[in-house]
Amino acid sequence: MTAQETVVRTLGEFVDLVTPRIPDPQTGRRRDTGVYRGASDARRPLLTSLDRLGGIDPPHTKREMEEHVLRNFIRYSRPHLDRARPHDEWELLVAAQHHGVPTRLLDWTYSPLVAAFFATRPALNGAETDRAVWRLDWQRMHRHFQLPPLALLIEDLRKTFGDGEHASLFRLFARDSRPFACMIEPPSLDNRIVAQAATFTFTSAKDQSFDAFLAEHGLAATLTRFVIPAGEVARFRDQLDLVGIDERRLFPDLDGVATAIQRYYA
Repeated sequence: MTAQETVVRTLGEFVDLVTPRIPDPQTGRRRDTGVYRGASDARRPLLTSLDRLGGIDPPHTKREMEEHVLRNFIRYSRPHLDRARPHDEWELLVAAQHHGVPTRLLDWTYSPLVAAFFATRPALNGAETDRAVWRLDWQRMHRHFQLPPLALLIEDLRKTFGDGEHASLFRLFARDSRPFACMIEPPSLDNRIVAQAATFTFTSAKDQSFDAFLAEHGLAATLTRFVIPAGEVARFRDQLDLVGIDERRLFPDLDGVATAIQRYYA
């Protein structure tokens, strides 16, 4: 079984499809319980940055590489961290992912519009391909793996996946743990995490893509892939600009301002 797939040609059509139609039985409000991820290639599997670095085939697997990657980040990031408070391995894992270090984490957002922005960013080679926005029903995923119905905070990770209050992340890397996939609620390390409504998934999978891992555990239906045809990408991007979803707002710093101006005048 594979993820559900739907083609969307306009932003309005996409928003209509992701708008919940069934009210919450307790509040009566319509709440979306999914998270979203934009992809520049609709046919590419859900690979983490660590997957893309070393590939998912031996001898370069997560098990062999990730501890070395994270240890080096911990070693060299120290001068740039707030020395007024301690930073444990779990928080440093999130910081590493946020700053582009290859990790086992996968970026998601609570906002379907933010995901659509990342899905439709201009191609580096100028060639348009079908894009995609993935939706994950993470609460169903949590129920399957007998995890709490809330996204896990840093404090929750220590207790859930360790042997005690201060369990080592490296101990989890080193042993064969029970299969799991969970959502992590990251600390607000900077304004970009807040502006992008960012969140992450974390999984026990060491040698397969995230979508393949979910399918192996009977969870393919937790994923939906909204495909944006190549010919509609530019219009989709223009529609996102009209509703204020652009670089200047999602990257609230000088880099975001400069990138927004560059794209506009290009």
